[in-house]
Amino acid sequence: MQHRVAASEEEGGAPPAPPSPEETASSFEIDAHSDPGTERAVNEDACGTWIENATSGIAVVADGVSGYEGGDTASSTAVRTLLDFYRERRGQERPSKRLYRAVQRANIAVYDLATVVPELRGMASTLTAVAIDGDELSTVHVGDSRLYLIRAGRIAQLTKDHTWVGERSRLGLLSKERARTHPDRSILTRSLGRELVASVDRITTRIARGDTLIVCSDGLYNVLSDSEIEEVVRAKDASSSCRALVDAANQRGAPDNVTAAVVCFVGPVPAPRPSMIATALRRLSRK
Repeated sequence: MQHRVAASEEEGGAPPAPPSPEETASSFEIDAHSDPGTERAVNEDACGTWIENATSGIAVVADGVSGYEGGDTASSTAVRTLLDFYRERRGQERPSKRLYRAVQRANIAVYDLATVVPELRGMASTLTAVAIDGDELSTVHVGDSRLYLIRAGRIAQLTKDHTWVGERSRLGLLSKERARTHPDRSILTRSLGRELVASVDRITTRIARGDTLIVCSDGLYNVLSDSEIEEVVRAKDASSSCRALVDAANQRGAPDNVTAAVVCFVGPVPAPRPSMIATALRRLSRK
């Protein structure tokens, strides 16, 4: 389901001031969609979104590691735990810190489950999540799911693939073309749930009106090139983009599960608001 949101009121305290047009207008659209693909009976991908207010939200994609029991359990546990923790900490921390703590909580949830359930031993997942707060984008990333930014008709991959092939490609030992079809391209060097503390990449950047974010599993980009991904979502809203990406991958005979989350920045993108803690500290400093 596509989400377009209006600003919500804070609970408690003095009545809020009348919102400005910028505060009541949604600054983004967000949606996510997952599909088993054309050859898999089980979907080991998972995804989710949550809207905090008109200018803040979160999207996450996880891909359970194939070859082990419980790939679908790992990805769904990771997504659910991350979203639950992020919601529970609303207003207590900056989104970047909240997101990092949420991914570590998700890692522990997968790790603990794999430890206590013998049938799930060894299960793991990739995870890539983005948190939007005004014009600030915070990302956590582990594994080979990807985050793309499309700006002014150009697409750029913002995350690094944590794979054997990805590392060698960055070292110049494999060409991009060879890496794309290499038989070992799915061998992960990092994943969620294998260790008690996950090694996670953190990215913070600015976003602008007209930008589009795509978070996807490898089932999408292994059958569509970067330029094709940009072409598919061009001039579409978030919901249409998700469906179009999955449909395009399946039309190519996608052998893997296919998942995409899309965020389109359609309205003014204000600077992020200070957290409740930061506001309280400023008030104390004035006394």
